[in-house]
Amino acid sequence: MSTQSGTSVLFVCLGNICRSPLAEGVFQHLVDERGLGSRFVVDSAGTGGWHVGERPDPRSEKVAAEHGIHLAGSARRLEADDLREFDHVIVMDRQNLADVRQLHDLHGGPAEIRLLREFDEQADRDLDVPDPYYGGPDGFEKVFRMVFRSCEGLLTALH
Repeated sequence: MSTQSGTSVLFVCLGNICRSPLAEGVFQHLVDERGLGSRFVVDSAGTGGWHVGERPDPRSEKVAAEHGIHLAGSARRLEADDLREFDHVIVMDRQNLADVRQLHDLHGGPAEIRLLREFDEQADRDLDVPDPYYGGPDGFEKVFRMVFRSCEGLLTALH
């Protein structure tokens, strides 16, 4: 999904209801805030299909709203075409990375595949964004902070 005037970025997690829609919303917010909306296409997907068609998890929506960010869209499953259509596929953890690379090995594509926290200046050796699905609201706030820092770093790297 390369655009003539810009860059396409796809955020990927397991179910596409917690982390990847949060990253999509944060990145889009940062892009818009900097007046770069016409230069980026931003989307998200999940490696699994359990939640296809569902809105983001209400806890992700809540933490985003508390920071002035709206989460749009509904869950969808990652497809092989995504690896041909997006310039950058940014995954949330090492398992997502393995799953996306396996799909890439089978179907190819020019997408650059990386972990989101590679762009987090505060990341230690663990580059996973933890899945907050089974935890409480504190986990969603912690994940939001990681995702926000990482998206700022990603936008700096891409712009």
